[in-house]
Amino acid sequence: MRDISVLGAGAFGTALAITLARSGAAVTLWARNADHAAAMQSERVNQLRLADASFPPNLRVTDKLTDCAGSETVLLAVPMQKIAGFLTDNGSVLDGKAIVACCKGVDLATGLGPTATIKKACPNSEAAILTGPSFAIDIARGLPTALTLACQNAGAAAHLQSQLSTDTLRLYRTTDTLGAELGGALKNVIAIACGVAIGAGLGESARAAVMTRGYAEIQRLAGKMGARSETLAGLSGFGDLTLTCTSEKSRNFSFGLSLGRAEPFDAGKTVEGAATARAVARLAKTQGVEMPITTVVAAVLDQKITITDAVAALLSRPLKEE
Repeated sequence: MRDISVLGAGAFGTALAITLARSGAAVTLWARNADHAAAMQSERVNQLRLADASFPPNLRVTDKLTDCAGSETVLLAVPMQKIAGFLTDNGSVLDGKAIVACCKGVDLATGLGPTATIKKACPNSEAAILTGPSFAIDIARGLPTALTLACQNAGAAAHLQSQLSTDTLRLYRTTDTLGAELGGALKNVIAIACGVAIGAGLGESARAAVMTRGYAEIQRLAGKMGARSETLAGLSGFGDLTLTCTSEKSRNFSFGLSLGRAEPFDAGKTVEGAATARAVARLAKTQGVEMPITTVVAAVLDQKITITDAVAALLSRPLKEE
C-alpha cells in the first residue's frame, strides 16, 4: 500500500489527503495545531477549512511530525512564505524523502521558488511541485481535475506521477520545475489584477485584456529565466491562469475583487499573490524584464498608488506591437 503524508491541514492539503486516501493509499495528514488535529481525527472532517468533505477510514490525522517519518512521499501543503521556516525547523525529519510542494509563489526573502527552497534545506531529498488549475473542494468531492507534476529528475517524476494520480486526479509530468513554479506563482498576481478590474467596475473586456497582457508578462519573465514555453502554455501556466482569473472561488481573484470594491477581505485567508507581486516586481527589475501589471499590483498593495492611478498608468503606456 502507498504510504503518503500530507503536511498542512489547510483546504488544499486536506483535499489531497482525502482523494489519495479514497484511492487506497495510507495517508497521514499533519496539522500544526494539536486541538485541530484531534478534532479532525475524531469528527472525520476538517470543519475549519473543508467542512463538506468527510475523511475516508485510511486517513489519519496527527500533530506529531514524527508520525510521518515512515512515508516515502511527503506533500508539503504549507504556504510559500512559511516553507523556508518550516523546513529550517523540520528538515532533518524530512531529508531524504520525496518532497512535493503544493503551494504557489516566490519566497520574499530569498527570491527562490518552492523546489529550490526544499533543496536548500533538504539536499538529499527529491524536490517536486504539484500545481495547476484546481480548487480544493473540487478535488475533495472527486470532481475531475488535471494538474502538473514537475520534478527535474525524470525517473522520480514518473514514479511520483504513478503514486499521486487517482481515478479523478490526473497528473501530467514535466522536468521543467522553473516553468511550473513561475506559471503557478505569477498567475496569482494577474488574478488579483483581474479581481480589481471587476471590483472597480471596469468590465469583462478589461479583465480579458489584463489576463492576456498578464500572460505575456509571465512568458517574458519565465522565458528570460529559462523556462520552457510549452510549460507556460500548459496546465501550470495558461490553465491555472484561466481558472484563477475567472472564478470567485479563487482567493487571489476574490482579494482583488475586494480591493476594487474598497471592501474588507478575510485576513484568515492565505493570498499568495500579494507576497508574490512584491517579490516578482523586484525580480523583474533585476532581470530587466518589463512587467507593468505586476508592478502596479505591487504598488497598489503597498499603497504607493491608488487603483485609479494604476489604471491610468497602464492605459497611458506607449502604443506598441503585440
